[in-house]
Formats: sequence, C-alpha cells, structure tokens
Amino acid sequence: MPDALRLFWDGLTPLQQDAGLTAALLAPALIIGLVVVAGYRPFGLVRAMLWRFRWTNLLFALLVASSVGIGVGLIAQERGLRQGTARAAEKFDLIVAAPGSEVTMLLAAVYLQPADVPLVDGAVYDEIARNPRVSIAAPIAFGDSFDGMPVVGTTPQFATHLGDALAEGRMFASVDEAIVGADAPLAVGASFSPAHGHGDAAEEEAHADAHYTVVGRMAATGSPWDRAILVPIEAVWLVHGLAPGHGPDWAGEVGPPFAPDTFPGTPAILVRADELWANYALRSEFNRGDVMAFFPGAVLAQLHSLLGDVRQAMSILAIITQVLVAAGALTGFLVLTRLYAQRLALLRALGAPARFAFAVVWCYAAALIAAGAVLGLALGYGATALLSRIVTARTEILVTASLGWPEIHLVAGFVSLTIVLAILPALASLSRDVVRDLRG
Repeated sequence: MPDALRLFWDGLTPLQQDAGLTAALLAPALIIGLVVVAGYRPFGLVRAMLWRFRWTNLLFALLVASSVGIGVGLIAQERGLRQGTARAAEKFDLIVAAPGSEVTMLLAAVYLQPADVPLVDGAVYDEIARNPRVSIAAPIAFGDSFDGMPVVGTTPQFATHLGDALAEGRMFASVDEAIVGADAPLAVGASFSPAHGHGDAAEEEAHADAHYTVVGRMAATGSPWDRAILVPIEAVWLVHGLAPGHGPDWAGEVGPPFAPDTFPGTPAILVRADELWANYALRSEFNRGDVMAFFPGAVLAQLHSLLGDVRQAMSILAIITQVLVAAGALTGFLVLTRLYAQRLALLRALGAPARFAFAVVWCYAAALIAAGAVLGLALGYGATALLSRIVTARTEILVTASLGWPEIHLVAGFVSLTIVLAILPALASLSRDVVRDLRG
C-alpha cells in the first residue's frame, strides 16, 4: 500500500474503515452488475421468474441463508465468549496465592471452579494488608456449597468491590449472615446450611450445625459470582473448626484487620491498589518463592492466545462452508435455468439479444444470492442470541454475542464472490440449443 494511501487509511475512524472494507468487498459484484444490465431492463422479467417458481426459489434462498447463518454465528459466538470471560475478570485486579498454577487459581478464584489448592498463611496476608500501596486486601476462601451454588468466604470490602451497591438488603455483619448473587434462588430472609464440597462429592451433613441467614443481594456482575453465596470468611474458618482470624478479644465483628497468628490461611487474596503502577509494583513484590502474584486479565489473555488456533479453525470452517455453498449455489443455478430454458429460448427466437438473456439469468441468480444473504444475517442474529443464552446458562458467564463488522465482512465477501461466479451459469444458459429448448 503506498504511503499516502496508508496515511489516509490510518486517518479514518474504525467505523469508516469497516464501512470502506465492506464497500470494497461488494464493489466487484456492483461493478459487474452495472456492466451486465447496461442498456437493458431485465428486472420485470426477473420478478416474474422469482414469483413463478417462488417456493423453489425460497428453498434455494434458505440454503444460502443457512450457510451464512452458521458462518456468522460461529464467529460472533466465539468473540462473545471471549468478551464475556474478560468482563467477568474485570474486578480482579491482582490475585496473590500460594505457588502453583496460575490458570488453576484463575479458574478457582475468578470463575469459582472447584479446585484443591494450598493456602496463603497469615504472615503473608499481614504483609500484603500493611503495604501502603494496597487499598484492598480481601481473602477469598472456597470449598463449600449449597444446592450447587458455591459458598465463598470473604470480607465486606470484597463484596462491595465486586458488586458495587447492593441491589437489595444490606451487607453481612456477623458470622451467621450471608449475601447472595443476583441470580441465586434464595430470597432475603431465607436460611440455609452449607454442604462441604461441590457437586456429587458434597457432604450435606458435614456442616449441618451451621446456619446462615440471607440479608442482602448483590447487583448483577455477569459472572459466576451471580450464583454465588458470600459469607464472612470468619464463618468459613469457624465452620471448619479453625480460629476466626482475630485476637482473643474478638467480639464477633467481621472483616479486617486480622491477626497473623490466628489467621488460618486462605486460598487466594484479591489485592487492589488505587494506582495502576502500584499494581505492577505489588505483583513484582509478591512474586517470589513462597507466594505468587498474577494479573487475571494477563493470564486470560494468554489463554485466549492459546485458543487462537480454535478461533482460526472456526473462521476457516466458516469460510469452507461458504465456499461449499457457493459451489452448490452455482450448481443449483445451472439446474434452475433449465426451468426457464423454454422461456429464454422463446425470447431469443423473438429477437431478444443474447446479452439480454444473459442479464436476466445473472440478475435472477444475484437476487437469490442477495436474498439468501440478508435472510442468513437474520438467522445468524437469532442463532447467536439463542446460543448466547445457552452458553450463559451453562457457564454462568454473561455472553452477549451480537453480529458485528467481521460478520458483515464475511457475508459481503461471500455475496460478492458468488454473484461474480454467477456469470458461469448465465453463460451456460446461452450455450443451450434454442431450437431444442423451444421444442421442450
């Protein structure tokens, strides 16, 4: 690309660039269309052909639409899932945990996937909490559940940071109180006893003597935390027969400060600094032999990078699908032109130029392709919305996939290529024997 053209292109807004790329992809089809119909008016005859065999034409358009819908749906859904997982990790600035797998800790602390991980002791927590750059140092303890929902022990500061203002009720203030996520099927005022563990391995009777009362509900976060139950971390320690994390004069209040000597340990600590540079300094400070610190967003980006091959495979699959349908469409046009062979032969016998017959067949094919592509975008939009709901329900990560410019570019390229190749069946229709077609 010449320097001047590149400078011009770089000076455009993203919207202008996307619109320009779409126009460039459609340009070959538009130019050929202008050349084909120049000097003729085939549209009335094309409308009659479309109406005469409307059900056959509709089935053909649906074939094209199904291919387009699958292609755009695959690409949009993959992008929506990446955006959803990234959005779910936004509130987790820095995670400090015992040395181990960052991916395992990411899945456990951010996405609440069950995991057996070592604990960070009270000395490390106290060191973090006393650091002048730290504004929030919230322990996160998991391992219990209720009716399939994870019960997570933490502090009021973490709950406020995660969900901002509560949607209902108030924050927990004692070890027998809890707040629930936006989608948790527990009403404010309800009581429950947690189970030890998750899923089929959960021990319902292990904590039968513990009882929590729901006193508040968090606002929606678009993450698995929307189905979580948050309790004071002191309650989790006490339920498991451990010290409450405070000194001998503890009066039942929840949250920091904690006493290092009676701090039983926690699987993860959410750390947040008010300044961005301070988060990087804290990561360097607490990335050492006895503890690890990582940015969940950075680990997630690495996972997305590793899954780039999957995204590429999905894109290739979508393109292959479009190519196969384009080949099928061209073959189908050859068959469809046989329906009109006698009519086209009559036109030519009455003196219509061969180029007029060519324009009729080409415009007929272009109309079916364009109609199928538009219908395919509508099907892709509906399929994407449906798949987003299914993925959200299965992963508990809010996925709001929608069609964007990448999908429009894919459809524009498919339409342009297929319409250009429609020249082939139009030329084939002219090579038929006029006399034989008139005789039927």
